[in-house]
Amino acid sequence: MTDEAPMAMEAARMAPTAKVGFSLPARQLKTLAERGSFAVDDSTGDKMITALEGVVDALQARWNALEKVGEFPAMSKSPAGMFVGQQMARTARDQQGLLTQLQAARDEFPTYVEAIKLAKKNYKEREDSSKQTFDRIHRTAEEQG
Repeated sequence: MTDEAPMAMEAARMAPTAKVGFSLPARQLKTLAERGSFAVDDSTGDKMITALEGVVDALQARWNALEKVGEFPAMSKSPAGMFVGQQMARTARDQQGLLTQLQAARDEFPTYVEAIKLAKKNYKEREDSSKQTFDRIHRTAEEQG
């Protein structure tokens, strides 16, 4: 397992809360990057991508085990046991369920990666443009000085 595995598992654990609550949808972040409103330096962008890919890898590696959460658990055959078992299996796969949220995160993370790659390109373009501007100012100052 990589060094990113603990971070990946923590992000996977937080995915259901983030998805439901306060996250920026991947498509919206990508749109911001396409418009140039989101920029990030290479080092930070690479760390973000590594973390996201770590989460996806962790989910992929554990997906078969995670899917068992949505199966009817082995419980007593009593009416209460049957009811509780059905509820557990149903809620794991409902709209707010763990499996539903993890699947949504797993599907959305590649779009986040695309957005970050665009943001890295935006940052580089801004950095190059700023460098050209400063070089031009420096040359003008030397010519006038």
